[in-house]
Amino acid sequence: MDTPDPSIPTQIYDLVIIGGTAGGLSTAVSSLRSGLRRVRIIESSSRVALPDLIGPNQLDVGFGETVASIDVGGDHLIVDTDRLSYRTRAVLVADRRADTSWIPPIPIPDSPRVHLDAIGSATDQDVLVVGLSDHAVELTAQLVDGGNRVVLAAAGMDPSRLSPAAERALRALERGRQATLLYRSSPQHITFTGEYPMVEFGDRRTPDLQFDQVVFASPRQVSDPADVGVTASALDSGKVWFLGDPGDDRPETTAPGWQVGLAMAEALFPEVEVAPPRTPHERRTQHVGAIEELRHEHYNATITHFEPTHSDLWVLRVKPDQGDTSYLPGQYASLGLGYWEERIDDAPDPEADTRWDKLIRRSYSISSRMFDDHGYLTDENGLDELEFYIVLVAPTPDNTPALTPRLALKRDGDRIYLGPKVAGRYTLKSVIDPRAEIVFFSTGTGEAPHNGMVIDLLRKGHTGPIISAVTVRESADLGYADKHRELESRYANYHYLPMPTREPGIPKRYLQDLLRDDDFGSKLGVQLSPSSSHVFLCGNPAMIGLPEEVDGVTTFPETTGVVELLAEQGFTLDRRNAPGNIHYEEYW
Repeated sequence: MDTPDPSIPTQIYDLVIIGGTAGGLSTAVSSLRSGLRRVRIIESSSRVALPDLIGPNQLDVGFGETVASIDVGGDHLIVDTDRLSYRTRAVLVADRRADTSWIPPIPIPDSPRVHLDAIGSATDQDVLVVGLSDHAVELTAQLVDGGNRVVLAAAGMDPSRLSPAAERALRALERGRQATLLYRSSPQHITFTGEYPMVEFGDRRTPDLQFDQVVFASPRQVSDPADVGVTASALDSGKVWFLGDPGDDRPETTAPGWQVGLAMAEALFPEVEVAPPRTPHERRTQHVGAIEELRHEHYNATITHFEPTHSDLWVLRVKPDQGDTSYLPGQYASLGLGYWEERIDDAPDPEADTRWDKLIRRSYSISSRMFDDHGYLTDENGLDELEFYIVLVAPTPDNTPALTPRLALKRDGDRIYLGPKVAGRYTLKSVIDPRAEIVFFSTGTGEAPHNGMVIDLLRKGHTGPIISAVTVRESADLGYADKHRELESRYANYHYLPMPTREPGIPKRYLQDLLRDDDFGSKLGVQLSPSSSHVFLCGNPAMIGLPEEVDGVTTFPETTGVVELLAEQGFTLDRRNAPGNIHYEEYW
């Protein structure tokens, strides 16, 4: 009878995972759920990437262990660490290394507040994470757990290409309004205000933001087998897998986080069946409770008020389950509904099938109820909900709107998605003199941000003239007319000028005509001056009429807009680095 070799462990694991990354944790969870009984995670540090997964999934983690070698031992693999030795049927190397060939999208300034891949200890700070991968999500989650306010700039990120654990973590951060996700914005330039980074984004609707810290999350590469002591015989066995993107210079047993669990199961564990992620079509047709499940996964707010001005125009209020609702008048927030929700029309919706289980997100300027329940001017930041003014967008041959036809069927008490943070630089920040002439021009629901801006000025005792002019098709499209008329009766310096363009018996005039005909001076006794006045424009780009500058030559659109008429009087556009007195928000 042979004597057992005491150097070889007797307990046999099904799978040993090296590295508590999001991809490693995903594989551990899916393996246990598929029927494997003995799965061990070896993590060299004192923390896995997403600690919240350990308890609910009863994960077996060895903290503070460093792998020394991986070799073949009979029919199994032997994993030796600085503490223990493991016998296992298979190994997944889930640790990854930084891609040293990666070039950041913008130059990284030499500053102790701008980092690459790691940030050290940070608490109660505003932090920007830049990246598209599991690694970026891991950093974001870690910083949120540390009590920081985090913005993740992830322009171009495809959540379906994240590991399942990272995708769920990202969704939980978003649903809980714990982090702000910018799916369309990326930093274009970093300057400094004192010692603090000021980040300029490529998206005009994302304002310049100042942070305490900025960290770039570089792409991760597959670990080199030599990094964890994988012998040639172990590598040839086909039982050592690596987390990462396959490539000619990488082991054949390499798969990304979103599919490595399935690939390993098919190759090494014939006794278990790991179900591949359900496609949107499968989730739609095979699961009876799919819609309620998706609403629970994605929605984080409740519609508390839904008041139709008419069938195609609504005022609604949204209350988040948690998180702040403070904002500056003029800013915007994002609302979302799932593609799984019903539409009010039967327009063809080409993305509904392929993106059935995804959210549709759109940004909307925040409006204002204007008066509280007692008839006083509203202090919006004393409320726990946000108001929006939204019109149903009709389909055209070139465009099938996705969100508003679904929103049209919602009512009080229905659930919705509300973005984590309000943003926008279309505010009253530049209005310093309480005697200044302030004019608001808007088309349709472009009036929304101006409602709160008008109230804010009046609450703070602005004494100069305030004029709000809005064009709509018909008087029925004026959702706030009665409230503006009430303001006029209370404040002698406030003037409301609604201009329906298709109302029988009313001459058709546009906002530009108010300037051409000097209505402000001749009818209201208000003279606009570049030295003292501010003009705010929100709505149809044709009304605004922004110029283009090519080779130093400024060219205005063929249709004369308000900007051109004001420029002729000496007004200038308010730009990021060149303050002016024409402020605009294109609402199209």
